Amino acid sequence: MSDFPPKQHGHVFLGSRHDAHERRTWQVVALTAAMMVAEIAGGTLFGSMALVADGWHMSTHAAALALAAVAYRVARKHQHDAHFTFGTGKFGELAAFGNALLLLVIALLIGYESLQRLFAPVPIHFAEALPIAVAGLAVNLASAWLLRDHDHGHGHDHGHDHGHGHNHGHDHDHDHAPAARPPGHHHAHDTNLRAAYVHVLADALTSVLAIAALLAGYFGGVQWLDPVMGLVGTVVIAIWSWNLLKAASRVLLDRVPDPALAARIRNRLEQDGDRVIDFHLWRLGPEHLGLIAAIVSPHPRTPDHYKRRLADVAHLAHITIEVHDTAPAAA
Repeated sequence: MSDFPPKQHGHVFLGSRHDAHERRTWQVVALTAAMMVAEIAGGTLFGSMALVADGWHMSTHAAALALAAVAYRVARKHQHDAHFTFGTGKFGELAAFGNALLLLVIALLIGYESLQRLFAPVPIHFAEALPIAVAGLAVNLASAWLLRDHDHGHGHDHGHDHGHGHNHGHDHDHDHAPAARPPGHHHAHDTNLRAAYVHVLADALTSVLAIAALLAGYFGGVQWLDPVMGLVGTVVIAIWSWNLLKAASRVLLDRVPDPALAARIRNRLEQDGDRVIDFHLWRLGPEHLGLIAAIVSPHPRTPDHYKRRLADVAHLAHITIEVHDTAPAAA
């Protein structure tokens, strides 16, 4: 029999800092939107197209950050909704994937405009553009400070044990068990927060490159450096967005998050003649991994016995164990 009586359990697989990340993301949305309105209004009032253009550029980042913030809110609102089989922990990855695509489009647009300006230069008003770039950089640095993951790697699970077994060798155990959490483990990453952070970094990078090009143009008359810096920014931002796309898609497609961890879990389960015949390890959300395993054994134990073998494995928040008896049936 199972060591624990069956009982109801939830499927809330949000990160331990979900609410804090949501609040900070909304703060950055407000900051970015305020800067956007100020630039568009100021540019319209003073006739500065550079200011208006940068304001609309900021609007794309405000929209992306708002998407990240909405994902936090929707995931929290529906965290107990039974229609989501394994909870809403992947809402962040879905938003991150969309943001990565948007960031890639922005990079391509910057690259296209930079190439146009490289072959067909336009007059640059260095004195007007410099304060805009500096103001944009200040906003981006403030946003980056708000979105920094200063709780990185210090998450924890809120789980419950649920087991039920049978004595005829076909046992199941569904477990929500807390486990030790080593600091700095990559399974604790919040991909949604990372996507918002990358957007802010991308904007900060374009501001830094623009400032460098504008200074070179203002003091040295080097106009061609402005579109060249734009191309450099395109390459860097495209690489960032591609890596973000890969990270989010791995989670959305339930790819094994860590092959080394999967091998370690298999080794823990395959002891004393026990053999794993079916194995699934995937990420449910920040700080939460799911595991389903089927075991055959000539001397089957209860599912809770196998669960205890994994007691100190980090981030296992939902465990399902199925046990089959390989011993011949008695005549």
